Amino acid sequence: MMLRRSFLSGFPLLSFVQAPVATLRAWQAARHAQDDWFDENSAKHRVIFDTWNAEHFPDALQFAGNTFDTNKSDYDIPPDQMAVVIVCRHRTTPFGFNDAMWTKYGKSFSAMMDWTDPKTHEAPTANPYSARFKSLAALGLQLAVCNRTTHAYANRAARDAGLKNDDVYNELKANTVIPAHIVPAGVIAVTRAVERGYVNISIG
Repeated sequence: MMLRRSFLSGFPLLSFVQAPVATLRAWQAARHAQDDWFDENSAKHRVIFDTWNAEHFPDALQFAGNTFDTNKSDYDIPPDQMAVVIVCRHRTTPFGFNDAMWTKYGKSFSAMMDWTDPKTHEAPTANPYSARFKSLAALGLQLAVCNRTTHAYANRAARDAGLKNDDVYNELKANTVIPAHIVPAGVIAVTRAVERGYVNISIG
């Protein structure tokens, strides 16, 4: 035992033994005016559905509907106490535009999305989800459409139609399938929503 004590005494006391316990500080995300619309509600629960894969987009609409329905039927929470957002970005961005835009630019949308209507196997001439969007909007669904990819789809549609990029871009922004927030980037909108208390459900 004495030998062991003598051996250990030859080493300096480790610094972490003497170091005080660090004081933990609460982290708070920065707030930006562009994202304040996420807080313009008195909802008891907040959820955001992040979509980017056209093939799986119907799942987001179904799950959004389930969110409203089940909270009402099983928890007696009315739709106006729910904050439910669907984000259209990447290959789902065109679903954020109305029938008129699909009639004019559907072939361009379809080509860039690498997607066709699973029933007809052709580019739709109307938004295949218009009716469902409108029924969910009546319950309070909000839509966020990615600005970055709106520019990209506008450029493709303008090139195919022989029009000016800015003209098509402004036309798309003015013709969303339901009233929508054109967010700087869809992926950023998702992260900002999470920072403001939304649960993110990714539909990929």
